[in-house]
Amino acid sequence: MTSSTDFERVRRLGKSYAHPFIVLIALPNELDKSRFAVAAGRSIGKAVQRNKAKRILRETLRPLIPTIETGWDIVFLARKPISNAGYQQVQAALSTLLSQANLLEKTP
Repeated sequence: MTSSTDFERVRRLGKSYAHPFIVLIALPNELDKSRFAVAAGRSIGKAVQRNKAKRILRETLRPLIPTIETGWDIVFLARKPISNAGYQQVQAALSTLLSQANLLEKTP
């Protein structure tokens, strides 16, 4: 997602799922694809820490994108403990949140 209005709409109307590292907010869209946004607030730290948190989230999300159901707008918000987490821990947290939200495609 690139539009701030889309981002705010998902934040306002979407269903959220929390983990100590990440908050996932999902809202159905009318499109044939899913759109993603990654954000890190100032509670994470200065710009370097916020950018690092967003990079980790994007990289752990990248291999999971083909398994995510289409037709969703999804926002990922980084939380402060993500600064001390490793790649595998963040990937496990992402998988857990996507499963809780029933956003992973069902395998036949």
